[in-house]
Amino acid sequence: MFRLNPTDSSDTLTDKPRPTTEPDGNAHGLPEHGPRSGSAARGSVSKRLQQELMTLMMSGDKGISAFPESDNLFKWVGTIDGAQGTVYEGLRYRLSLEFPAGYPYQAPRVKFVTPCFHPNVDEHGFICLDILKDKWSALYDVRSILLSIQSLLGEPNNDSPLNAVAAELWDNQEAFRTHLHSTFQK
Repeated sequence: MFRLNPTDSSDTLTDKPRPTTEPDGNAHGLPEHGPRSGSAARGSVSKRLQQELMTLMMSGDKGISAFPESDNLFKWVGTIDGAQGTVYEGLRYRLSLEFPAGYPYQAPRVKFVTPCFHPNVDEHGFICLDILKDKWSALYDVRSILLSIQSLLGEPNNDSPLNAVAAELWDNQEAFRTHLHSTFQK
């Protein structure tokens, strides 16, 4: 299981004043001029992912969670519960999140592990969501990704479907719900 390093003294209190910015970037620990390469970049990404894990754990958001898979901080397993009042209410989906070395400047690869019948999800679990593609920003984090996907479940973009059958059926919510619940795999 992944643990934050309790022996890391970089966050211990000292009598010395701490700088308001990271030595290699701004107050958020992000480099000022784009991604770095090599082990320095990997260390920066690891630090960012550790911070995101803590933020997500402390957020108290209902219906979303994610944790690193084993000891690999670059591969996470997430869960999303269908929001109340949607056809997905009562359903829980597992997702995989894989973070590239260029994260947060490059979007993570996110896909459903649990098969998801949805207009914007293909048969392999890949998601058509603008913030995971051309609208990605380094300001997004795991929490915002999971909340966006949870929102997408109840409000699909039928203008850009990956699953044409789901898109066509979406307008008949009762038929959609029946099909969804008959095919849902826990």
